[in-house]
Amino acid sequence: MSHIPNMVHAGRRYASRGGTKSIENFICTHPITQNLRSNRRFTESRPHLHAPDILRGKSLLGGSLAGSDKITVPPYIFKENNGKRCVMMMHLGSDVCSHPGVVHGGLLATLLDESFAWCCFPRLPEKVGVTANLSVDYRAPALAGSYIVLNAEIVKLEGRKAWLEGRIETLEAGGADSTLIAEARALFVQPKQAAGLGGVYLT
Repeated sequence: MSHIPNMVHAGRRYASRGGTKSIENFICTHPITQNLRSNRRFTESRPHLHAPDILRGKSLLGGSLAGSDKITVPPYIFKENNGKRCVMMMHLGSDVCSHPGVVHGGLLATLLDESFAWCCFPRLPEKVGVTANLSVDYRAPALAGSYIVLNAEIVKLEGRKAWLEGRIETLEAGGADSTLIAEARALFVQPKQAAGLGGVYLT
């Protein structure tokens, strides 16, 4: 059945243009990843890898932007169990640029929006919301071929509304200092007729 999650098929979507083992290994063995995995307050997931084919094919991050020269491997997502914080890690290839070698700012805004959604949806009454406002301040260019980490946090929660703040930084090797790429603030609102719309990206 085409709607049943297929991890092998999903992995091929990302690896179809070349091997990604070294990228997976860098993220998996990075100290930030190791610290999050050992922290019982966080739960790890890779929803873009496990999503059903029928949904993945229509997804921007899990479908159109997935590939060895795009978002090269399914993002690693760590959600705090109380629903306040979310951390995402990924690698960006050479086919997501605006200028040669520089990742498109619109993609960075999309990634921030995605991290905010992962962060706040579990805390909204119907587990789903839409972006009412997103403000991004760009601090430094994101270079193609770089590893990045996104941190999102709910700063206020009131009924159907969630206010969030977040940032994108480089994920460096060997204890090198990270570079702040962008900071953002957002307001997410659960639609009044939201019942039945949630649940797709909660695992």
